[in-house]
Amino acid sequence: MGQTMLWDGNVHKSARMAKPTVRTGDAPAKKNNLVRKTFSILRAFQHPDEWLTSQELSRRARMPKASGHRLVQTLEEVGAIVRGPHGRYRLGMLLLSLSKNVASKELLCEIGTPILNDLAARLNLTVHLGMLENGMVFYVKKVSTPTSFPSHTLAGSHLEAYCSGLGKVLLAALHEDELESFILEGDLVALTPNTITERGALRLELERVRRQGFAFDDCESRADTHCVAVPLHDMDGNVVAAISATGDAHLQPPERIPAICDELAEAATIFSSRLCPGG
Repeated sequence: MGQTMLWDGNVHKSARMAKPTVRTGDAPAKKNNLVRKTFSILRAFQHPDEWLTSQELSRRARMPKASGHRLVQTLEEVGAIVRGPHGRYRLGMLLLSLSKNVASKELLCEIGTPILNDLAARLNLTVHLGMLENGMVFYVKKVSTPTSFPSHTLAGSHLEAYCSGLGKVLLAALHEDELESFILEGDLVALTPNTITERGALRLELERVRRQGFAFDDCESRADTHCVAVPLHDMDGNVVAAISATGDAHLQPPERIPAICDELAEAATIFSSRLCPGG
């Protein structure tokens, strides 16, 4: 079993987004507020198979029962939610239909490219953007500089998740049953002497990643590579992707890791704010 070096400490920076001032008498502002309330109702559903009453939806959306009920009726009319037994509602097929029109990889790549370019230039490291796909890391984007470490990865390729920084961040965000299924599904093959190959050790490692908010690949996927990764969140706090910085293990001193984490966390905050402007 490989051993993973971890750096503790507060490595994340918080970023505050300025909120625009809205005049109460402004008609467009009222319309925008109605749209926000409508999405608050939709976001009140926490699970795909959850049935909720109009009153429960209004309470979760933090709005008066009467206002919430009117919005629920409208959402039912357009098919965004459906009414079931005992006056309860669940999400409808309209949302599934609309979601098929979202090209998530292309959207992540388009929003993330300028952020990743800037990050790679400032760190002089190879930067990756990845997401979990069928239990493996899919590399959405890769950015390097003429003098950064030549990583073996390719945009559009897949890599085992359990032995990479990106993968460990993404695995740590899975629900407990999904994670356990992944861990038990197949063998953890050693790619280097440092690769974690024992299931119990991987569980502990992912718990550390979840607690710290970042992951470190200590020559686990390649014997000459160090990698630090942090998650990207949507407006509900769900991890949708991750970004990482990769460098030469022999040239990257351990004391630089906290600073790299800070840079990644700041870039992730900007990325998430552009991905989900209303979050």
